[in-house]
Amino acid sequence: MTNFLFPTEYYISTYAIDFEKYYNLGYRAIIFDIDNTLVPHDAMHDERSRELFRKLSDLGFKIAFVSNNNQNRVEEFNKEVGGYIIYKAGKPHSSGFINAMKSMGSTRENTLFIGDQLFTDIWGANNAHLHSILVKPIDKKEEIQIVLKRYLEYPILKLYLRKHRLKGC
Repeated sequence: MTNFLFPTEYYISTYAIDFEKYYNLGYRAIIFDIDNTLVPHDAMHDERSRELFRKLSDLGFKIAFVSNNNQNRVEEFNKEVGGYIIYKAGKPHSSGFINAMKSMGSTRENTLFIGDQLFTDIWGANNAHLHSILVKPIDKKEEIQIVLKRYLEYPILKLYLRKHRLKGC
């Protein structure tokens, strides 16, 4: 019943993912959510995110950001990366993910998605039939509507964790 909300994998952090492993498995593109997936909500790049995007570039990954946030936020965050952007994406609808793949010239089979929310990020990536990776949110400080969604996510996440184990611990 809740499998559409289950990620393909779950990691403690975006920064615990072995991206070289995924490249070796044939993945060539990554779609990221931004807020609380890569940096705290509304924050800009830090040294850790800069290093991650240098590494991903060196490996040869194409990058896109699919966010429900506004154009200014997504464009500003993308300036240092030079990836593709979809803002006000309407997640969990699949169109933002599909448009990002079209922009990158990638397919469902060679694209990963990484995000921190079940009801927007993972549901949307699963709607687009992507390999979806859920990560723990970076910061506990979130907007009230996200905090409320976290309460709803908790039992689903607990059910998921009974069947799978958290990676990168």
